[in-house]
This record gives sequence, structure tokens and C-alpha cells, in this order.
Amino acid sequence: MLSPRLLETLRTYWRSAHPTQWLFPGDPPDQPITRSAVELACQKAHRASGVTKPITPHSLRHAFATHLLESGTDVRTIQLLLGHRSLATTSRYLKVATTTVCATTSPFDLLPQVQPPPTIPTPPAHF
Repeated sequence: MLSPRLLETLRTYWRSAHPTQWLFPGDPPDQPITRSAVELACQKAHRASGVTKPITPHSLRHAFATHLLESGTDVRTIQLLLGHRSLATTSRYLKVATTTVCATTSPFDLLPQVQPPPTIPTPPAHF
């Protein structure tokens, strides 16, 4: 899943950096960027952001999955986007926000409302 906005950002980067073998070259440049380099970049961005919660590449992946779920994406699609073989693995990533749970409509509330039958007034007893 690649948003048009991100694609344009990547194209701008490519035009300015002119990478030859890897879009994100590592050190040495003939190798791809390493996991540790991504982790270091994440830590640097975390320090610069002033956010107090821990931020890691894994927490960003978790947030991505959670935001997809909260915006209505079905779990099977999220499983495919994350590349999981098992739905059980995907379910560990999905922490639903309390507001989402509270805003969920009960299937009971979707049933048609049955109107009580009209009451027939009883005649007075003294006639």
C-alpha cells in the first residue's frame, strides 16, 4: 500500500539523491540500509520530537495496523498488508481504542423497533 502522497515524496528523494542500486542504500552503498540504521534513525526522530512514549519501528507498525482497524479496514486486509501468514499474529497487533469499542452499535439496536399493539379502552363498568 503506497499512498500517492508518499510516492511523490519518494520520487522527489530519488530525483535529488539518484540512488543507483538501492532506494535506501546502506553503508557501504552497494548494500541496502540495515535494520540497525533504521532503528537509529527512529531513535533520532524520537528525541527530536519530544514525544515521551517509546517509539520504535515496531511501535510504528503497530500504530499503522491500529489506525487501519479504527478507520474500518477489515482484519484480513490488515493481515495481508502486514505480511502475516496467520490471523492470530495480526490480532496481537490490534489494540482497539476505547472510543471505537464504545461507538460500536449493538446488533440489537439495528433490529426494527416493534410497536406495541394499540390498547383498546375498556368500557366503563356501570353501563
